[in-house]
Amino acid sequence: MSLTAVARRIAAGALVLWLVSVLAFLMVRLIPGDPARTAAGENATAEQVEVIRRQLGLDQPLFTQYGRWLSQVVRGDLGTSLTSTRPVAESIANAIPPTLSIALTALLLAIVIGVGAGVVAGLNRGSWLDRAVTAMTTIGIAVPGFWVAMLLISIFAMKLRLLPATGYTALSEGFGPWLQHILLPGSALALATAAQIARQARGSIADVMAEPYVRTARARGAWGTLLVRRHVLRNASIPVITVIGLQAGHLLGGVIIVEAVAGVSGIGTLALRAVQDRDYTMIQGYVLLAAVVMVTVNLIVDLAYQWVNPKVRAS
Repeated sequence: MSLTAVARRIAAGALVLWLVSVLAFLMVRLIPGDPARTAAGENATAEQVEVIRRQLGLDQPLFTQYGRWLSQVVRGDLGTSLTSTRPVAESIANAIPPTLSIALTALLLAIVIGVGAGVVAGLNRGSWLDRAVTAMTTIGIAVPGFWVAMLLISIFAMKLRLLPATGYTALSEGFGPWLQHILLPGSALALATAAQIARQARGSIADVMAEPYVRTARARGAWGTLLVRRHVLRNASIPVITVIGLQAGHLLGGVIIVEAVAGVSGIGTLALRAVQDRDYTMIQGYVLLAAVVMVTVNLIVDLAYQWVNPKVRAS
């Protein structure tokens, strides 16, 4: 991909982020409750609430409030939490490591399991392996993530006592303790994602295997690993990369429930608490973070398209 194309995609991503900032700013104002009352406390008097409202600029027109907030965001200041009075950026930065650890572990497991199972099923279409993978993907998509998390905790933490049930240990305290704490929630989060990837990979591999050029290659003697690597995987990879990108974005939403079950205080827990407390500045920060993640994932997917398929790069 040329630098011009990358610049265009970055500009498009910046436009998306601006639109998300407008929607986030307006929509959080629709949440029932008074932000000034939330910041002042339930026992505050009407005069104290009015003072807080003026301090927060809530007595000004929405356009003025948005302009001031956006100017702060551009400088890296996401505002101050109404409940904890801590900078939103600081709270998000402290909550990112647990969420990022769980999400990346889940994504890695989902890619390995999903692509592997999908390739096996696609190469053996109609066999018992194909039917088994199809059945497992259906179960993986249907079963809720929180139930899987509770099941894994019940088996591996409470009964077998192989892994801790709850909590999080930072990577700086050792790779072993870090892995032990994120393995269960990461595995629970990975199940549905792996099922979606496996289903897409299976369909793509099966479709490519039925193409005339693959049948021609097989007639010429190409088989096994050579056939799969040279003629099948590269041509079947575009839909798989697409679904991986989509699922990577969805992990940010799924991690909220898994964190609650596993007792991990990450971005999901922070966002859930912000909604419950009507902390609109924290909600705005979370929505912007989610938008940045999605824009970044889409850019990575676009770059991956160019890498795996020269035809896309040429076009």
